Amino acid sequence: MKKLHLLFIGMLSMSTVYAQDISDALRFSQNEIQGTARFRALSGAFGALGGDMSAVSLNPAGSAVFAQSHASFTASNTDIQNNTNYFNGLGATNESHFDISQGGAAFVFANNSGSPWKKLALSVAYDQTNNFNDNWYARGTNTNNQSIDLYFLNYADGIRLGDISLLDGEFIEDAYRDIGEVFGFAHQQAFLGYQSFILEPDADDDDNTTYFSNLDNGTFDHDYTYAATGYNGKVTFNLAAQYEDNLYVGLNLNSHFIDYQRSTLLLEDNANTNSLITQIDFGNTLSTRGNGFSFQLGGIMKLSPEFRVGLTYDSPTWFTIEEETTQFIDTNLADPDITFIADIVNIYPRYRLQTPAKVTGSLAYVFANQGLISFDYSKKDYGKTKFKPTSDAYFADQNEIMSNVFTDASTYRIGGEYKHKQFSFRGGYRFEESPYADGVTVGDLNGFSLGIGYNFGNTKLDITYDEAERSFERPLYNVGLTDAVSIDRKNSNITLSLSFNI
Repeated sequence: MKKLHLLFIGMLSMSTVYAQDISDALRFSQNEIQGTARFRALSGAFGALGGDMSAVSLNPAGSAVFAQSHASFTASNTDIQNNTNYFNGLGATNESHFDISQGGAAFVFANNSGSPWKKLALSVAYDQTNNFNDNWYARGTNTNNQSIDLYFLNYADGIRLGDISLLDGEFIEDAYRDIGEVFGFAHQQAFLGYQSFILEPDADDDDNTTYFSNLDNGTFDHDYTYAATGYNGKVTFNLAAQYEDNLYVGLNLNSHFIDYQRSTLLLEDNANTNSLITQIDFGNTLSTRGNGFSFQLGGIMKLSPEFRVGLTYDSPTWFTIEEETTQFIDTNLADPDITFIADIVNIYPRYRLQTPAKVTGSLAYVFANQGLISFDYSKKDYGKTKFKPTSDAYFADQNEIMSNVFTDASTYRIGGEYKHKQFSFRGGYRFEESPYADGVTVGDLNGFSLGIGYNFGNTKLDITYDEAERSFERPLYNVGLTDAVSIDRKNSNITLSLSFNI
């Protein structure tokens, strides 16, 4: 039967099951080292220093350290390498992206009235806080008798056959859309499994709630691709002041935004003796947009002309997030019209996400005009991440899971700078603990940085290379087919900044 190739939009009701899970929450709760080349060259160990636009994003007191009004702009090129291991298969990907990652200005107003408040600084800045570009693939033969059929069986268990069956004369894409509107995500997954002939009911009865698979036990060849793009950024409005000669205090009001897209595709084949289904293609896309708010309070104190300490409190970030998904499925027995399901866009209700707060303590020692060494320590309890409203049963379950599998993670950053005439030579190291209690799902992060700067007088040019490595154990799916891909990721960046006094 000829069908029109149309776009349908399904508005899923608030009572339906959501598609969000703890990996979404963690993604938007983590920040990477971004910012100016000088900031990155010291691996972000700037909490007690100030005098840099990205340092203001770390500790709001930092803008009051500027002797005069200041501006900077930064461009960076990011290179991401992923090496994967899935059963007997190895994979490697490499990609590069260019971004304008930072820009901002601080306006400094001296107070010559004799007041102990000697200086006021007002700043506005943009910083990219996370880069979501990430591509990898996993290929191998699953010898654990794990097929994607387990995903659909898991969702179908307990669901009435009558709720996932086509009505007389109903188009398959219309049924998929309507099931999403009435019943939600879980029923849609069961529908996909049943209508693609992956699943069969135990009884041909509308009230049947149990199913079996048309795939036989054995091995399964998997070819899985993952492609993500997007970023997390913030615009900061800063107010800072200098009190007497040794104390700087500041406040940041941050407006956050999220733009994230992800697509996954699994191609599964098997030659098992009694399998009716021998080929399955299953694709999913996710589009996420959101905005949020946070604030920061910070201070820097000079204990002596050389020794400085800093303290910063980062509030939770309160996000409001919107998501859209599409799905695609096909098998060797499926009706060709099942591909029209890919035209349906599922629009989920807005939800809220609260990321954990963070506290950072900083120390720095400045060797007059010759150089400096700086150390930052911060701590964040990822177990306090929360989906909201917490009265929602699904969100309450996810919050309970996060409180059990996430943990508090410490971050250590150290950086140094040596000046020789107009040149500045810099380096840094950072170590970030895993946010997972098991320390394996997401591993610890190790990174280093090297940079050089040249002072033209009123203008400075800085360039930095930094690199970080982290390992992951990522399941293909959170339900059913949960065998993990081992991923070793190396993220390297070349950053160029131009800064000048206004």
